[in-house]
Amino acid sequence: MASVASASSLTGRIASGPDDLYRAEVLQPQLDYELRALLPWYVREEKVLLAEYRRLGLLDGAEVAALAGALNALDADELIRCAGESMADVAFSLERAVSQRLGTVPARWHVDRSRNDLQAGAQMLAGRDAIVEVAEGLLACGRVALRRAAESVNVSMPGYTHQQPAQVISAGFYLSAVSDCIVQTLDRLEAAYAAADRCPLGAGAMAGQELDWDRSRMARLLGCGAVREHALTAVAGRDWALTATAEFSLWGVAVSRFVTDLMTWAGAGYGFVDWPDNWAGISSAMPQKRNFPVLERIRARTAHLTAGHLAVVLGQRSTPYSNSVEVSKEAGAQLPATFAAMLSTLRLFTAVLENVRWHPDRTRAACAAEYLGGFTLANLLTLHADVPWRTAQVLAGQYVVAASDAGLSPDRPDGDLLTRLAADRGLAVGDAGALLAEAFALDGALATKRTSGSTHPDAVRAMLAGQEVHLDRAERWWQQRRERIAAGLAELDATLVADEPPGADR
Repeated sequence: MASVASASSLTGRIASGPDDLYRAEVLQPQLDYELRALLPWYVREEKVLLAEYRRLGLLDGAEVAALAGALNALDADELIRCAGESMADVAFSLERAVSQRLGTVPARWHVDRSRNDLQAGAQMLAGRDAIVEVAEGLLACGRVALRRAAESVNVSMPGYTHQQPAQVISAGFYLSAVSDCIVQTLDRLEAAYAAADRCPLGAGAMAGQELDWDRSRMARLLGCGAVREHALTAVAGRDWALTATAEFSLWGVAVSRFVTDLMTWAGAGYGFVDWPDNWAGISSAMPQKRNFPVLERIRARTAHLTAGHLAVVLGQRSTPYSNSVEVSKEAGAQLPATFAAMLSTLRLFTAVLENVRWHPDRTRAACAAEYLGGFTLANLLTLHADVPWRTAQVLAGQYVVAASDAGLSPDRPDGDLLTRLAADRGLAVGDAGALLAEAFALDGALATKRTSGSTHPDAVRAMLAGQEVHLDRAERWWQQRRERIAAGLAELDATLVADEPPGADR
């Protein structure tokens, strides 16, 4: 059944409005979303256009003031009422609502205009705000990770490779990897922001506009750092959505791996970490259990980040490189949910880091139960007994097997056993007991690593100090972006109430 609403006042090409089914399934949900999420930016863009019409001498101050006043007074309910006569389109609805408020509008209002760059701009500007919010969430998460890492640089624990205990690390060293990942994500997110900070206004439908619009000024009044220069890419591309969601997906991959470790270490077989009762769950059937479903929630939600990125990618691929509903609307349909999932994941992961409780007695006991100094022993055999490196590796491995078979623990080294194993190979290793004591001494294990970026407590502290400097710089950078947006919008508001347009003779 076709809608009775007429489209004749919008275009001479068709005479009727959208079919009721199409309106219900497609147009109305899109309108509802845009009114909820994008209306403030559509209004801001309309005000920028008013400022340009005045600069171009096409509208006078009184006309601009009247139109700006009508735009300021608009609300979503009013636009919904106009939607029936406006093909459920936000730009058409806005135009009709202003016209109804004023009775008549200047003939030159909206001359030389297209919905394409207006829509691309509103989407981009909303995305830009969301990217800033994500960056601020990452900064908060990074601060927590830094603090918790600094508190635990001396908490020894096993480091694992291939799911097997490998070397002694510290909880602080592990958490510094979390903060390092956050720093790298913030670095890359700046590029995503830059893509969402290039204003498309003035691109028109796809080939540019016919009046001499000052696109740089238009960008500045919207708080943008640059113009999206090429008219076709301005309306055809949504690279800001691609790059932002790509970064969210990459972040999600890293977080899922960190959370997987925490889930493992929180298990009864380890007991390395714990959380307060208000972050724990229970079993309905097994009263002895204490679960941490928040970790499962976080790991599962990271999948939404990758899914959101793929939705943008697959919605754009194999489409013509021009403005289209497929790219401008359907490809971005999951963006709100993706941004929401990113922010939720950040908040939850930050809370997990804030509230995690390490059990140093258990992590130390786990280190003491394993021959984690095997690598150190091989180094000592080469450096102090001139045993060739590969042979030293074999000899160290043989000692671990023989000592384990004999029921010896790492803190009860048997120098005679090592001496016999070396003699079987025609080697003399000197004071074998001293070598073993040094290799398997848990108290000094963290300090055996000397390189930057290692588990040595001093090296971890140095990394954390560098990361803090980086977070400080990032915080300033993102605050400057906030300030530039605010300054542009303030300039726009001041421009609309000025007595004379910029450049006018006084």
